[in-house]
Amino acid sequence: MAPWGTLLNIVLRTAAIYMVVLIGVRLTGKREVGQMTPFDLTLLLLLSNAVQNAMTGPDTTLVGGVAAACTLLVMNYGVAELSGINRGFRKVVQGEPSLLIHNGEMVMANMAREHMTADEVERALREHGIASVSEVALGVLEVDGSISLLKYDDVPSSIHPQHRMKFLQRKR
Repeated sequence: MAPWGTLLNIVLRTAAIYMVVLIGVRLTGKREVGQMTPFDLTLLLLLSNAVQNAMTGPDTTLVGGVAAACTLLVMNYGVAELSGINRGFRKVVQGEPSLLIHNGEMVMANMAREHMTADEVERALREHGIASVSEVALGVLEVDGSISLLKYDDVPSSIHPQHRMKFLQRKR
């Protein structure tokens, strides 16, 4: 059985690594697991291997591994709970949706900030059965990495053109 000081050391190291990895993943952008490139997957696998020793240090006991796993689970639960309660914290951890298409035109500055290419946006258009970006009133990269598209046809014609943007923003 590992002494309490060793377990506390593992808990603190694991919590620190959790926060570093969370910040790192958050800064790398929005991608769904299904959208990961081979580079993303390779990074994740190597990252998990690289931080394993930093969490447990020289302690390779079962108790040390359980302490690290429990710390990760508790940290993840805490972040999820705090995200549900605090909108500001949620924005920091999860990010905000990004406008990729506005009034039938790609917003290149936002696409560059999100590391999205025109090819990726066009693939999303095809997945939604949309032939051209000019058919899209609003295209949004959601915080989960998915792309939501709202065609002009989806905007009720009863809405006056002045109020269309307010309607479109509400739909986000």
